[in-house]
Amino acid sequence: MEAKEQFKQLDLSNAFLFSLAFSDPEACALVLQVILQKPVYKVMVQPEKSILYSKEFRSVRLDVYARDSMEAEYDLEMQNEDQGNLPLRSRFYQAEMDAAALKPGEDFKRLRPSYVIFICAFDPFGEGYYRYTFENRCLETGKPLGDGTRKIFLNTRGTRPEGVPKELIHFLQYLENSTDEFVQSTQDETVAKLHKRVTWLKEDRRWEAKYMTFEEMLQRKMDDGLRQGIQKGIQEGLQKGIAKGITEGIALTKRVLRLNAQGMSAAEISAQCGISLAEVADILNMNE
Repeated sequence: MEAKEQFKQLDLSNAFLFSLAFSDPEACALVLQVILQKPVYKVMVQPEKSILYSKEFRSVRLDVYARDSMEAEYDLEMQNEDQGNLPLRSRFYQAEMDAAALKPGEDFKRLRPSYVIFICAFDPFGEGYYRYTFENRCLETGKPLGDGTRKIFLNTRGTRPEGVPKELIHFLQYLENSTDEFVQSTQDETVAKLHKRVTWLKEDRRWEAKYMTFEEMLQRKMDDGLRQGIQKGIQEGLQKGIAKGITEGIALTKRVLRLNAQGMSAAEISAQCGISLAEVADILNMNE
């Protein structure tokens, strides 16, 4: 399938389209309201937010970071593959968000509520629920700790609708079936609003072109990664080398192209990705 047609047929679960759609404050606020079942006002959104304290420690990149008018923080992550590490990843992301929220000397009371939300195209806990919500509680009394943190794992393949609003189920189903037919069948106002933005993005030739270039670059990086991996594999083990070359090449290219598509300058991309301006230019020039 040509990239042009492929872009028009993308579902919202696609990482490129997901980040693009929810970079819009209105769309992001709408989805947060559906997930949390509470009003969310005046959202500020930052896609691809990176938190890096030192090169000696692992950095974190949040797919979609948002903050509302009450200064509550939200991390939205689209997860299409089960890598078996979501509980620990959620712990790390929560910790990094909290550490970035306070300046030296500021009182802990300035910490605001924060939510880490993973939207999964699989059942992360195998119980059939559409939504799994976690918060810190006392084992002896059952009372919540009251630290203002919550981790939510959503399952697009859920089978147990009890206790879950229909609009959330419709949204999760829409992620993997982002079509006119599905929207019409649900008659859901929230899904219709999201679909309007998704349709607009798909019809915008600028984003179509960027996606086509993005896919071409991914293929080139996969080919380059394969060649590099084979060469490295001769020295370190063939299979290990191929996997590392492909993984690192694809990850870096995805990130550079996504940040460029979001309007970041080469200098900002260089700082975010930890690569030189020349390397950024090489990736973007292959793009043209």
